[in-house]
Amino acid sequence: MQFIDLAAQYQHLKDKIDARIQTVLDHGKYIMGPEVQELEKQLSDYVGVNHTITCANGTDALTLALMVLDVQEGDAVFCPTFTFFATAETIAFEGATPVFVDSNEDTFNICPVDLEKRIEAVLADGTLKPKAIIAVDLFGLPADYIALRKIADKYDLKIIEDAAQGFGGEINGQRAGSFGDIATTSFFPAKPLGCYGDGGALFTDNDEYAELLRSYRVHGKGKDKYDNVRIGMNSRLDTLQAAILLEKLAAFPQELINRNKAAEKYTQELNTTYKTPVVPEGYVSSWAQYTLVAEDRNAEMAKYKEQGVPTVVYYGTCMHEQTAFNYLGYQVGDFPVAEKLAKSVFSLPMHGYLNLDANSEQ
Repeated sequence: MQFIDLAAQYQHLKDKIDARIQTVLDHGKYIMGPEVQELEKQLSDYVGVNHTITCANGTDALTLALMVLDVQEGDAVFCPTFTFFATAETIAFEGATPVFVDSNEDTFNICPVDLEKRIEAVLADGTLKPKAIIAVDLFGLPADYIALRKIADKYDLKIIEDAAQGFGGEINGQRAGSFGDIATTSFFPAKPLGCYGDGGALFTDNDEYAELLRSYRVHGKGKDKYDNVRIGMNSRLDTLQAAILLEKLAAFPQELINRNKAAEKYTQELNTTYKTPVVPEGYVSSWAQYTLVAEDRNAEMAKYKEQGVPTVVYYGTCMHEQTAFNYLGYQVGDFPVAEKLAKSVFSLPMHGYLNLDANSEQ
C-alpha cells in the first residue's frame, strides 16, 4: 500500500498524459509553451479568479507574492507555526520578520483569536510594521477566511493564501485559491494537484498584482527580455509539467470526490479511537492528508506499520522550534496548541485512487 499512489494515478491517465507529453516533444516549446497559457486559463476558471500566473514551484510562488506586496526589512508577516518551513522561510528571505501564530485545535489552521493577539503585541512593541498574513490551508481544509478577512481589514493587512494543500477545498461554494489578495499553490507531486516535478502558481483578481507577477517571474521583464524594468527572478513553469497538469486537472474533480469518500470512511471507522479531522459546516476539504490526533502517536503508528499501512507525521517540529528561527527568541510553551499537535498528529494514506474496501484492516 502506498501513502500517496502516484503510479495508480498515472496508470489511470497514462494514454492522455503520454499524448500531451508527445505533443510538447513535437512542437519543442519547452519553456512557456502554449500548454502553459492553456493551463493558466483553466486554473483561473476552476478557482474562480481573473488571473493565474504559473511559476517554478510553490516556494517561489510565496516569494513572488511577498515581492508584489513589497514586503521588506522592518515588516512583520504573520503565519502559523504549525506548517511547512517554506511559509516562514520566504518571509525571512525577503528580510522581513515572521511572527508566528498558534493553531486552532480542531482544524489545525491558523487561529484568528491568537492572530489578533500577536498583531496587537507587534503594534504595542512598535519595532516592526505589520504588513501581511500568510494563512495556510493545512491538510486540505481552507483556513477561516471569514474571520481572517475581518482582522486583515481592521489592521490594514494583506492576506496571502497558501493553498498548496487546500487546492480544491471550498468555503460556502467559493474555492481555495480565491480568498487571499494573492493566493499561491504548489504542484509538488504529493499535493492534491501535482505534476511530475516542481511547479507552482499564483491566483489574484488584482490586475496590477498580476502584471507585476508576470514581470517578476521572468527577471523583471518589461516589453521584452532585454527590457528589464525591475529586479525579478527566474521562475517559469516548464511546458512539459503544464501538459501533465492539464490532464490531471481534468481528472481532479472526480479524484476530489474519491478523496472525500475515503475521508468519510476513515472517519466512520476511526472516530471512536482517535480525534478525527473536523470539517466545519459549509467547508469542503481536498484532503491533502487525513490527519489523526493520538495520545501515543508512536504506538499507533507502529500498529499500522505491522499491518503494512504507511503513516507519516506532518509536522513534527513547529516553526518556532526550528534552529533557523532561534534568533526570534521564542520559547517552548509559547504556542501550546501547535506544540501539542506536533507531538500527537499522524496521517494515513490519502489519494484519489485509494480503495479502502480492499484494505478493511485499516
